[in-house]
Parts: sequence; C-alpha cells; structure tokens
Amino acid sequence: MTGHPGGAPSAATAMMHGHGGPMGRDVPRLIFWELTQGCNLVCKHCRAEAQAVRAEDELSTEQIFKVLDDITSEYKPVIVLTGGEPLYRPDLFEIAAYANQKGARVALATNGTLVTPDMARRLKAVGVQRVAISIDGAFPETHDSFRGIPGSWAAALRGAEAFKEAGIEFQFNITVAQHNKAEIPAIIRLAEERGASAAHLFVLVPVGCGVQIADSQMLPAEEVESMLEWLYEVSERTTIEVRSTCAPQYHRIMRQQGGAGAIARARESAQIALGERPGHGHSVRPGNRAAGSKGCLAGSGVCFISHKGVVQPCGYLPLAAGNVLQTPFPQIWKESQLFQQLRDPDLLGGKCGECEYRVSCGGCRARAYYEYGHFLAEEPYCAYVPGQRNG
Repeated sequence: MTGHPGGAPSAATAMMHGHGGPMGRDVPRLIFWELTQGCNLVCKHCRAEAQAVRAEDELSTEQIFKVLDDITSEYKPVIVLTGGEPLYRPDLFEIAAYANQKGARVALATNGTLVTPDMARRLKAVGVQRVAISIDGAFPETHDSFRGIPGSWAAALRGAEAFKEAGIEFQFNITVAQHNKAEIPAIIRLAEERGASAAHLFVLVPVGCGVQIADSQMLPAEEVESMLEWLYEVSERTTIEVRSTCAPQYHRIMRQQGGAGAIARARESAQIALGERPGHGHSVRPGNRAAGSKGCLAGSGVCFISHKGVVQPCGYLPLAAGNVLQTPFPQIWKESQLFQQLRDPDLLGGKCGECEYRVSCGGCRARAYYEYGHFLAEEPYCAYVPGQRNG
C-alpha cells in the first residue's frame, strides 16, 4: 500500500488541508483517489489488499476525466492520487495534469520505490504540489520487513531525494505500530535530515490486511494517548511539521495542552502547506470546521474514491456512499445518508457520544466499525474518560 489513503486524515489529513468550493460546512476539501490496486510491495497492513497486477475493473482514463469534471463543477478540493501504487498507471501524468487544469490541487501518495529523477520532474511539470512517501522504520530492516520487500527503504529514500531535486515538497507518512514505536523519534529526525516538509504519524487502522496483524501490532489506548502527548511536545520544537493522522483524539490533546493557540497554529500550518496566506480561505472562528479544527473528517471534509468508483467516507471505512459511475459525485456528497450521519456528532454512541470533545475529535469511525461493527460506535483506542478535561 502506498501512503495512507483516506486518513481523515490526517487531517489533520494524510496529505494536506484543502479549502475548496463554496464557503460553508461539509465541503469536500480532500479526496483520496485510489487509481489502482496494483502495487510492487506486499505491506502487512495494506488497506487496499494490493495486488502485483492491476485489476481489470479500474476506472478508465476517460471515466476518471468525467468524474473530475463532475467534482470540479462544484468543488475545488485537494485530490490525493493513491493506490496501491499510483505509479503503476501509465496515465497518472495525464490524470494529474487534467485535475490541475480543472482547478483541483493535486498531491500524490506513493511508496517511493519506483520514482526516478525523470519521473519526479514530470510530476512537477504536470502540477503535483506535494508527495507523501511511506517510511515505517528508521532502519532498513524495520521498514523492509513491514513493507515485504528487501531494499524498499533505500529505494523510498532515493525517491524522496528525486522529489527534493525536482522541487516537489514531500512528507513522510509513518504507520505507528508495535514493531516500530521505539523508532518514531529517529524516523522524525530522518525526515528532518532528508529535507521533508512534514512527518505525519498514522495510528494503525485494522482494515484490509491490517486486520490480520491487529492483535499483535495495535497499540493499546493508553500507549496511543502517551504517544500523542509526546507528539504534541515534539511538534512544538521540530523544524518540520509533525502531526498525527487517524488519531482524532490528538485534537483533544492539542486543546488540553496548548489551547486555542495550538489550534490556530494547526490551521496556519495547513494553509501554508497549500501556499495560502494564514487567515484566508475559511474563517478561523472557534468551532468552525476550518483546517486543523476537527479530528475525524470522514464524510464531512474528506472522502475516498476506490479504483472501481465506490465513494467511501475514508479509505479505512469500507462503507459505500455511492458510485461515481452511477451518480455524479456532488450528488453523492450532498445526499448520501451515510455522510449525513457522519456529519452529526450527536449521533455518536458510547463514550464518544458523551464526550465534551465529540465535535472537535469525533473518534475514529473506522476503528469503531472494526471493533463494534458500527461506524457510530465509540472509538476503542481512546483512553480519555468524558468529563475529565485535565485527563
């Protein structure tokens, strides 16, 4: 699997925050688009359950262009081209160029191993603004064992260097699990040393191949809490942007540790990542769903389009809101009952429904679905007890 598609996120997003389309709430700011399931790696945690060859039912170039027409007729989101490995598709450059032409901002999530200097320059030429590269270890052995192919760590770092030379901003996406939790500080240092603009930590979501390793690799709620508290402290002193994805409780911790100042800085860094002037775009009033103001954005600011055209709240929540081959994207976005339910924090169950941070956090809907079989259940990997503001 390349990058971390659908992390809501992250988002804080997996890639960056978008401010697209009409002003107001619940605008699709970030769309993760799985162009293919084909991939050259065999990652243990792969959401996409990627294959060595491309599937026959992938959307065609012409179908993708039509969907881009539908999306950009009403919205101008950030579109993250992902997979599988998106570089498996020879029309990737055409797709990126067309999306840019239609007014969307284009980012790429890749494992980095197939990137050459010439490829990086071509991606720059067609308007790719930022790239996320998956790095899951400070050392080759850690990363390669998780990604399934010897040499993938070194190849990914060569890809990062190619993007740096081509003038494309890149970030490291780090899946945090038992196998690499002790290396997280060193991976962040590696990101700084290699010239990355950011390091985004993804708390493992048990979906796809990740279900098979959940029992052995998932961090317990107390460890997630400690890691996120540590991450907030680190974010205050690193030379690059450091944040968490698929851990919406980080937004609670930001409020607990840094208050309004932390939220304002999160918004500002998100806007800078898009080349915007801080304070412009969406309002930054408290409670607004501007960038950096909410944890889980699945279905409210973020969504995912599969290689077959299925629209999901995020790549980790395998529930269909519709299919772009049957229904125009704007109609799915506005009318899907699934999305409407995800936009109402008062529908959350368990302790998430009782929590005073339910609007700013929301809990991970994908982990709730995995653990309890319902996407509105409580987040199972959050240690916070509602009512204990100083936790």
